[in-house]
Amino acid sequence: MTTPAAAVPRPARNFRLSIPEIGTVLQWMMGLRLVLVTGALSRAALVWTDDPSLAFLVAVAVLIVFVLTAYGLYVVRVGRRVPSESQVYVQAMADVVAIMLLVHLTGGERSPFPSLFVVVIAAYSLYLTVGSALLVTALSLSLYFADVMWGQPEIPGMGFVGQLVVFALVFAVVSVLAARLRATGARTLELESELARVRLEASDVLATITSGVITVDPFGRLAFINPMAEKLLGLSGRELLGLPVLGELRAVAPAITDALQASLRWRRRVTRAEGRVSRPDGQSFPVGLSVTTLERLGQAQPSVTVIFADISDQKRLQELHLRAERLEAVAELSASLAHEIRNPLASIRSSVEQLSRSPRANDDERFLAQLIVRESDRLSRLLSEFLDFSRVRVTRAVPLDLQHVARGAIRLVQEHPATEEGATLTLEGEPVTVEGDEDLLHRVVMNLVLNAVQAAKGPVHVRVSTGLAGSGERPAGAAYDRAAKLVVADDGPGIPDEVLPRLFEPFVTGRVGGSGLGLSIVQRAVEAHRGMVFVDSAPGTGTTFTIYLPLPGAGEEPA
Repeated sequence: MTTPAAAVPRPARNFRLSIPEIGTVLQWMMGLRLVLVTGALSRAALVWTDDPSLAFLVAVAVLIVFVLTAYGLYVVRVGRRVPSESQVYVQAMADVVAIMLLVHLTGGERSPFPSLFVVVIAAYSLYLTVGSALLVTALSLSLYFADVMWGQPEIPGMGFVGQLVVFALVFAVVSVLAARLRATGARTLELESELARVRLEASDVLATITSGVITVDPFGRLAFINPMAEKLLGLSGRELLGLPVLGELRAVAPAITDALQASLRWRRRVTRAEGRVSRPDGQSFPVGLSVTTLERLGQAQPSVTVIFADISDQKRLQELHLRAERLEAVAELSASLAHEIRNPLASIRSSVEQLSRSPRANDDERFLAQLIVRESDRLSRLLSEFLDFSRVRVTRAVPLDLQHVARGAIRLVQEHPATEEGATLTLEGEPVTVEGDEDLLHRVVMNLVLNAVQAAKGPVHVRVSTGLAGSGERPAGAAYDRAAKLVVADDGPGIPDEVLPRLFEPFVTGRVGGSGLGLSIVQRAVEAHRGMVFVDSAPGTGTTFTIYLPLPGAGEEPA
């Protein structure tokens, strides 16, 4: 349902007590001053014939005021800089002189213009310090007092005293208010600066964190999206900002959309939920998400923020830990069963072999005895594999070159009877030193390469590479900060989908005649070296095994 435009709440306006900038006020005062001096000059022209000396003095004063006004306009308009206190003080003197000229020419106490002194005193008291404002007030009082007492023919009345008192009161009141305004403005600027700093830091954090952050308003419109969210979802925040986004989001991440809608509708917080993202480019991965609501003053409904992250690596590590625990339990059971079965089996084999050599045994009995002996030997080999599987331990860890170990394993596989002529084995990468058991690591590489050759049943290219793992290659959550990487990749038929999830479990194999313990031994051997093994495969596209082993002295990476 589309929300009508009239129903959308408008943001409340924030009113703040403030005063205009000093440059703006100076321009206002200069305009008033030009009007005053123009009037004074006109009045002086009228009295030119009666009192030429007075008219000449007025003209000189007007000229001085014009010069100071031009200087002020140059500072404010041309220089485009904030006037200093001394420059403001000079302009205040020009205004006082302009008003005094007009007051003198229009009759002193009887003039209607002394009230303009109040404007000047009030205006400059807002911007000058108390001392400078006091000087402007004192100059205004002194000039007005001198003009009324000695420059006018009439004796002043009580109204004159009242005007002087008003001038002083205006100065006192405005100076106090200006001081408070300046203190409040300073605190406001400090708070705004701190808020800007916090917002900048928050923006930097949101832009660099490895989690996606999305905020929608109460009407489902996109209010914020950070770069990681755009990358994970494959969406353009610039195009969707301010628009309804739940429809586009549902096509990519239904779980995130459901959580947002639940929070918008019922104000329900969601923590530690999981979902899946299917991007338009075909990539799909699991995500962990949390949703919180943010209620703002004046909003009937809250905004909702979802934080989510790709948890593919965490899922893979969980699978590794579960796999290691299962293999450890099976290894203990295998060891106990192998010991319990091996001795009776040896006795049975020996007894049957002796009976087959008896002179009274006929041909059928000898054939059956040979069959029992052959199957006993096969069972004995299987029990040996069980024991090998249960005894996978690092007995002696020494520094060794992983590439040298891989080269020796490849050489043995090339000579193995199962390796056909069409199989190509190559070694790539660079030498890398790890600490480990050479026999165990040799078995790891040999098992993986031999499995690739045997699974192909024909021409196959197996590529083995060694080197250092980049910081972005190691799965997030690895227990060490530096690792060596061993990759065994082939272009064979791949692993069937029904086998892949259980590939490292004992007795699981996709090859006829296999015991299903080879990859289980690989897993336990890598785990014994504090390493990790991953597999990527699909039918018809080949298989890649990737092993990470900690480097000597690799530190623990903080979670």
